[in-house]
Amino acid sequence: MNKKILTASAFLAAASMSFGFVTWNGDEGVYQIDTELDAGGEKAGYWWTYDDNKDGGASKITWDVEAGNLYDATALDPIIDHCGGVCGTFTLSAGTLTYEPFVGIGFNIAGTADPDAEEPMEAADASGMGGICIGYSVDIPAALEMGLGDAVDADLKYDNPAVTVPKSATGQVKEFEWSKFEQAGWGAKDGGLEIDGDAASKKLVALKFKIQGADNTGRFNIMSFGAFGGGCKTTTPNSSSEDAIGAKAMQSSLKAQLSGRTLSFGKTVAKAEIVNLQGQVVMTASSVKAMDLAKLQAGVYMVRAMGLSQQIMLK
Repeated sequence: MNKKILTASAFLAAASMSFGFVTWNGDEGVYQIDTELDAGGEKAGYWWTYDDNKDGGASKITWDVEAGNLYDATALDPIIDHCGGVCGTFTLSAGTLTYEPFVGIGFNIAGTADPDAEEPMEAADASGMGGICIGYSVDIPAALEMGLGDAVDADLKYDNPAVTVPKSATGQVKEFEWSKFEQAGWGAKDGGLEIDGDAASKKLVALKFKIQGADNTGRFNIMSFGAFGGGCKTTTPNSSSEDAIGAKAMQSSLKAQLSGRTLSFGKTVAKAEIVNLQGQVVMTASSVKAMDLAKLQAGVYMVRAMGLSQQIMLK
């Protein structure tokens, strides 16, 4: 059987960008992963979900609290605030599938330079990450999978390079070098492309946490995510409604004060974002107590930091 092989020339088509992936910790009130590989359209680093429903499955994720923010009803900001990560209950149900059902959580590495575009997302050279670290809990074994974009994934027969993540009800940290990501082999038997983890890292589109198996239900929490050696950790979720109320009270104590073009928070925040009325992030800052907004045009903006979502007007 003839098999197509990805060549070095194909890799040159992937974006070549500098590396500086910032480890994401769910308990820091940051909703966007700072990949440092964003193509410019602010489409990288936000968590999204996927499942088997389009193929006839009936699997789903049930969140502990309602999702959504001012701009996107599916945004996971409230879940991250509540869980100290991305947590929920998964239900695997095969429905009419001929393979094992699945659900998953993922994020784009580079996104796209066009803020209005949905597909296709751009590829980036993430080989400088060396691999990944993750702090997580999950009730059954899961997988970390490398997404290479819709077209390439189809050519792979969806046999994407992946590593197995062992189950852990209490939470643990694992690290995997790109060389550990491998295809299962069934794609190549069907004439699909062959590619190893090191090669895939040079044209990476997305990273995914995939839960797949026989009909089942259980819990998961993605608490931390970073590059290999990035110091991932486990966090403590708010497991009761009383804890959730306490967390919201703590978040509500943070206020942004605008004096002229200086925005002050009163305490250091891990990450702050300034968002325009089109939903575009126009300024970010990390580990700051104040931001200088002198370069922004006059108008209405939204401030996001540590669970805070506050409107301001620049004159």
